[in-house]
Amino acid sequence: MRFLYLILLLLPLISRADQEQDFMAARAAFAAGKVAELERVAQRLQDSPLEPYVTYYRLRLHWDEANTRPVHEYLAREEDTPVIDQFRGEWLKQMAKKQRWDEFAAEYPYLINADAELTCHAIAWQRMQDEALALRAARKQWFAGAKADSCGPVFEVAIRRGVITPQDVVQRMRTLLEANNVNDAKKLVRHLPQAMRPALPELDEAKRNPQRYLQRVKLADAGDGRRMVALFALHRLARQSVTPAHVQWQRLESHFPVGERQYFHGLLAFEAARQHDPRALEWYAAAEDAVLDPQQLAWRVRAALREQDWHAVWEGITAMPQEQQNEAAWRYWKARALIVLGHPDDAEVLLAPLSREYHFYGQLAAEELGASPAAGIMTASFQPSPDEVAGMEARPEVRRTVLLYQMGLRTEAMKEWDWAMRGLDDRELLVAAEVARRNEMYDRSINAAIRTVSLHDFNLRYPAPYRDALRVSLDEHDVEEAWVYGLMRQESRFVTHAKSNVGAAGLMQIMPDTARWAARRIGLKGYRKGLIHQLDVNLRLGTYYMKSVYSRFEDNPVLASAAYNAGPTRANRWRGGVPLEGAIYAETIPFDETRDYVKKVMSNTIYYAKLFGHPAESLKQRLGVVGTNRPVQARAHAEAM
Repeated sequence: MRFLYLILLLLPLISRADQEQDFMAARAAFAAGKVAELERVAQRLQDSPLEPYVTYYRLRLHWDEANTRPVHEYLAREEDTPVIDQFRGEWLKQMAKKQRWDEFAAEYPYLINADAELTCHAIAWQRMQDEALALRAARKQWFAGAKADSCGPVFEVAIRRGVITPQDVVQRMRTLLEANNVNDAKKLVRHLPQAMRPALPELDEAKRNPQRYLQRVKLADAGDGRRMVALFALHRLARQSVTPAHVQWQRLESHFPVGERQYFHGLLAFEAARQHDPRALEWYAAAEDAVLDPQQLAWRVRAALREQDWHAVWEGITAMPQEQQNEAAWRYWKARALIVLGHPDDAEVLLAPLSREYHFYGQLAAEELGASPAAGIMTASFQPSPDEVAGMEARPEVRRTVLLYQMGLRTEAMKEWDWAMRGLDDRELLVAAEVARRNEMYDRSINAAIRTVSLHDFNLRYPAPYRDALRVSLDEHDVEEAWVYGLMRQESRFVTHAKSNVGAAGLMQIMPDTARWAARRIGLKGYRKGLIHQLDVNLRLGTYYMKSVYSRFEDNPVLASAAYNAGPTRANRWRGGVPLEGAIYAETIPFDETRDYVKKVMSNTIYYAKLFGHPAESLKQRLGVVGTNRPVQARAHAEAM
C-alpha cells in the first residue's frame, strides 16, 4: 500500500519529465525539419500548456502549402501567448513578400509587436490607398533608422517625389557615420546630387586612418561631400582622443561653414565630456545653435557636474526636451542645482514627488528632504490567499512560463511571462511574483513585483535567496551582506546558471579568468572551469573578488562596484582631478551599462540593509566622496569584467 502511495506521488513528476522530454524532441525535430518526427511527438503534447509552441512548429514546416485554413484557425485563437503573435508577424511578412495584400490587410490590425520590417510593409500597403500619407510615414521611418532592405522601395519613391530631400539624406548619412556605420552610409550616396556626393574611397580611407586622411585632405574650395568625410574623420579621431582631433580642427576649421562648425563642436564636446576633458563645456558653448541629440544633451549636464558648475547644470537640463527633463536623473540634478543657486522652494517642488519613487534618485531625493534611509519601504510581506495562488498557477501562460523556465528556455519563458503580466493590477502582480518565487524564478518574481503602482512588497522586489549558503563566504571574506545582495540582484537576478554575452557566469557573474585568479588566491584546490556554476564556489569566488576591489579602492563601495563591472583600471581612470561627490562620480561614468549598474547596486544595498535590519546608513553617506586619480595595480582578468 505504501509503495502504491509513493507511485501516486511520483506520477506528476514522471508526467512532467515526459512532457519536457517530448517538447525538447519537438523543438529538435522542428530545427532539423523532420516533419514526421514532429508530428509523432506533437500527438503526445496536444493537451499540454506548450501545445501552442508545438503547433507553431508544425505550421512553420508547412509554410508554403496551399491550404491556409490551419494558419487562420491558429491566428484566430483567443489563447494569450506571444508565440501566436510571433507567428502572425512572420506570416504577415510572407504575405507581403508574396504581394497578397488583402490577407496582409486583414491580419495586420491584430498584430501587437510590429518590427521595423512589418511597419515598412504596412506603409507599402498603405501607399495603395493613400500615397501622400504613406510617403509621409516613410519619411518618419527614414529618420527612425528603418533599414533600406525592408523600406527600400517606398524610400525610393519618397526620394523621387521629393518627400525625402537631399538634406534628409545628408542627415541620415551623418547619423550613420556618427555610429561608425560606413557601409550603410555609402549606400545612400547615390541619392545625393553629384555635387553633394562624398567619394567612397575617401570614406574608406577616413575610417581606416582618420589622422592620415586629415593630414592629406585638401579642403580649400571643397564640396559638401568631401567636408562630410572630413567631419567623419575628425569625429573618429575625437573618439580616440579629443586632443589630436582638436589640433586638426584648429587647422581645418576655417574651411567649414558656420552650421558645420557648430555641428562638429557638438560632437567634440560630447566626446570630451565622456573623456572627462574640462574643455567640454567650452566646446558645448561653441556648438551654439546646433541641434544636440539626447545623449549630447545629457553629457553637457554631466560635464557641468564634473566641473561643479551648477548654473551650467541648471541651464543644460532646462535646454532638454520636456520628456528628457522628466527623467528621474535630471529632475534630481535640477533640484540640486536650484538649491545651490538659492531656490530651495523650487527644488522641493521637484524633490517631493521624486522622493516617493523607489530607485536611486528617489532615495537621494528623500534624503535631501530629511527622510531616513529607505524610509518609504514596507518590510512586511504580502500574503496572497491560497485561492489567489491556485488561480494564478492555473493560468496557461503562467504554466507555460514555469515549464519553459524549468527546461532552461529562459528567453521563451521571459517573453511568455512579460506577455502574461500585461493588464494585471497590483494585487495580481504580487500574486504572480509570489508564484514565481515559489518556483525559484527569482528574476520573474522581481519582474512582476517592480511593476506595482500602489501596493508593494519589498521582500518580493528584493528577495534574498541562498542566505545560508552565502553566510560562509561573508564570514570568510568579511564583506557586507546587503552590498553582496545588492550586487547579485543586479548581476544575475539570482539565476544560478546565468551567463552573460562575454562569459560571466553564475549568481556573481564572474569572468572565467577572474574565477581562476580568485581560486588560486583563496587556495581552492582542484578548481576547474565547470565549478564556476556551482553555488558555493561561485559565491566564494565572487565575494573574494568583491573584497579585493573594495580593499583596493579605500573601502569605497562606489569605486568597488564600478571596478567589479568594468575593471579596476577604468574605475580608477574615471576619478576626477579633484575629489568628487560619489553621486557625481556615478553619474559621469562613460559606460552606459556600468553607470546604470553602479547606481542600481548602491540603491539595492540600501533596500537590503533595511530589510535585513542592519544599521541605517544613508545612500549619500554610502556614496561618500571619491578621491582623485591614483595608481592602481590592475590585473588583466579584471579588465575583462
